[in-house]
Amino acid sequence: MNHKTIIFTALMLSLLSLAHAQTEAHLNTALSIEERITLLMEEMTLEEKIGQMNQYNGTWDFTGPRPEGGTEQEKFQHLKDGLVGSMLNVTGVKNVRAVQKIAVEETRLGIPLIFGYDVIHGHKTLSPIPLAEAASWDLEAIQKSASVASAEAAASGLNWTFAPNVDVSNDARWGRVMEGAGEDPYLGSQIAIARIKGFQGESLAANNTIAACAKHFAGYGFAEAGLEYNMADMSISKLYNSVLPTFKASVDAGVRTVMNSFNTLNGVPATGNVFLQRDILKGDWKFNGFVISDWASIREMIAHGYAEDESDAARKAIVAGSDMDMESHIYVAELVKLVKEGKIKEGLVDDATRRILRVKFELGLFDDPYKYCSEERENSVIGSEENHEAVLDMAKKSIVLLKNENELLPLKKSGLKIALIGDLADDKNSPLGSWRLASDDGTAVSVLEGLEKYAENQLVFEKGTDLAIGETAFVYETKINSTDFSGFEAAKKLAKNADIVIIVLGEHGFQSGEGRSRTELGLPGNQQQLLEEIYKVNSKIVLVLNNGRPLAIPWAAENIPAIVEAWQLGTQTGNAVAQVLYGDYNPSGKLPMSFPRNVGQSPIYYNNYSTGRPINKDNNVFWSHYIDAEKIPLYPFGYGLSYTSFAYSNLKLKKETYNRAEEIVISVEVKNTGNYDGKEVVQLYINDEVASLVRPVKELKRFELVDLKKGEAKTVEFTLTEEDLGFYDNQGQFIVEPGVFNIMIGESSVKGLSAAFELK
Repeated sequence: MNHKTIIFTALMLSLLSLAHAQTEAHLNTALSIEERITLLMEEMTLEEKIGQMNQYNGTWDFTGPRPEGGTEQEKFQHLKDGLVGSMLNVTGVKNVRAVQKIAVEETRLGIPLIFGYDVIHGHKTLSPIPLAEAASWDLEAIQKSASVASAEAAASGLNWTFAPNVDVSNDARWGRVMEGAGEDPYLGSQIAIARIKGFQGESLAANNTIAACAKHFAGYGFAEAGLEYNMADMSISKLYNSVLPTFKASVDAGVRTVMNSFNTLNGVPATGNVFLQRDILKGDWKFNGFVISDWASIREMIAHGYAEDESDAARKAIVAGSDMDMESHIYVAELVKLVKEGKIKEGLVDDATRRILRVKFELGLFDDPYKYCSEERENSVIGSEENHEAVLDMAKKSIVLLKNENELLPLKKSGLKIALIGDLADDKNSPLGSWRLASDDGTAVSVLEGLEKYAENQLVFEKGTDLAIGETAFVYETKINSTDFSGFEAAKKLAKNADIVIIVLGEHGFQSGEGRSRTELGLPGNQQQLLEEIYKVNSKIVLVLNNGRPLAIPWAAENIPAIVEAWQLGTQTGNAVAQVLYGDYNPSGKLPMSFPRNVGQSPIYYNNYSTGRPINKDNNVFWSHYIDAEKIPLYPFGYGLSYTSFAYSNLKLKKETYNRAEEIVISVEVKNTGNYDGKEVVQLYINDEVASLVRPVKELKRFELVDLKKGEAKTVEFTLTEEDLGFYDNQGQFIVEPGVFNIMIGESSVKGLSAAFELK
């Protein structure tokens, strides 16, 4: 080798070494995350940046043959070319490791993927549906439930959930109420915080936590007529006071991602809404995580009539602040051209890419791309005894006792002949509820199985009728039986000779959730006829409801002596129901949504506004009412009974007048006056008597879950500040006005002690 060759070789090696060092400089853990992002982005091409903004659905077995032909081959090629930033619906450690290996070891820069999944109310081991969890009003239990879901999902290789759903909604016709926390923005905010803490834990860098996603931003819960994907139309005041508080609480709690919504809001699709995403979320609230579209919602702006074509949809979405495209395939196809033609600034791409990379760095994926890929942890964590205990605890706390005439409940544990009736009583699938993608069908403990453990009573089962005729999660509607009455007679014969009838009725698990809007809110199929026929032969009935939304059950409310709202409680459904019916657990749940008397009342909610004629003071027809039904709900927000009773007394304010900077301390004494130990949710509501904008008749501002032994009394103290007394005006400005404020503390939104104070 001559002298010149040696020098040239040394030079080339030096250059290669320098290039390699530059490429891997972002892996230096001594640097800050922001410095590491900057170093990495300096190495990225425009195409690679846009690739980070592209999310694909993983629909093939990554451990098997690689796809050939069609869309799947294109996805795979994009993956190898570094043009994919995230995958969803890839589950199991083997699959996740296989696809991560492609991203890390076969692409130019080796940027790891973030893996998302709908972990809505558990992963493999299921907690109650979110609306049911909200009925517990137990923030600690809800946080624990989310942490169990997080641990199982992380053990399965995932690091991102599309939850929590923080949509406030007061219309039971909308199927997705099952995913949220109900009708109240304050309760919804507290539950959102609990779920985010449960998912994300103390650190995203841990291998048992996952990034949370607050969805759907915004207004989705107010879809007109409760119709899925429909428009929402509202004032700025309503947007800020009713819709946005749960999202603001989520951002303040550190949620790392936000998903926009399918609906239009005041004529603009949320996905292309600059006001929502740029001005409020990323501007006013300083959110520094990233925004992901909902499934193909960028493309759907064309169907809305808001975007002319795919290029226009891509442009409007990125300008509005949508950072990642879920399954529209539009960013990866259109953004490079839009930048090069000068139709959008590359700075918008840089901002979105930086946000996505930030979350990946926070998850520790650059330090160990396979940190979530331990088969040993997958086998030990998923379905553990500890997880089952946690979801059973959550399930019991989610149950609401709606009625208990003559103390029919709790049941005696011996000497009873019990007739158990209802198709849902022996169902091991429906109680899992909707949105349980990773769970296995037929894995719920049925109500029949739960009750059979109390063997000293005689228990005999007849289903009476079939509820569902075939069931599927996505493609087809669940078919409901309304014509076959052949099982009625056997059920009536059984009921006639029983001491107690337990009848389990309600919705099938796939009758609520996305795409499951309903125009009727009664018991589906011929269940109402079955209930009435059983009542004719034996009136000692305990009605157990399994449902994913509030139901209109006026006949049952009037005639059936005991009604238990048991929702869809997940894996441990039967054990939870049995323990409550037999008094091993005293129910403490309170409704997070009002139950209407009929569908014509929907939407119905406690925090409504007074009309100019709220009562019939002139004894004529000209006042705000229905002529065919009462205007109040069948069961109001915050309502729920116990096997014991509670008495409220000594509501006290320290003084009658306060200045704005002062804390307002309010106390009340609560005593357990019944025969059982129990828990009570003490609720505080306010009303701003006169304001520059009409305010709700009541607004929940505080609550506390109090555990009281039989005969025990406790003083519960709440503190309010001016932040609790103010509201947003029609310019989106938060204001606090002087005046008189009424206070109510009690057991529900309609029953309690009252007082008043003046704010100077």
